[in-house]
Amino acid sequence: MIRHVLMFRWKDSFTPDIRAKWLEGLEAMRGQIPGMLSLTHGHDVLHTGKSWDHVLIVDFESLEDLDTYNTHPLHEAIKPYSLPNVEELAYVDFELHPHPAVPVGKV
Repeated sequence: MIRHVLMFRWKDSFTPDIRAKWLEGLEAMRGQIPGMLSLTHGHDVLHTGKSWDHVLIVDFESLEDLDTYNTHPLHEAIKPYSLPNVEELAYVDFELHPHPAVPVGKV
């Protein structure tokens, strides 16, 4: 399984109206892109100097499914709302490996 994590810092141009359209587009992707297992996102609640404004975490079955997502029409549809309004964008994609259960108290 592949986990795709993005963090956004928005420009002042990311208005509430643009944000609403972007969030609507994010939600429209749920269950509609082949190989996408889950989509979680949220805005920062601490607002510290080191905080990012929004995070997106998406799990995929495979790297091929991540590639499908990157060019899928539903994903392409939200880029005009986000990309021009991003001050900074950071992301990482990594493979998730199942961890064996560790009995409580046996760390």
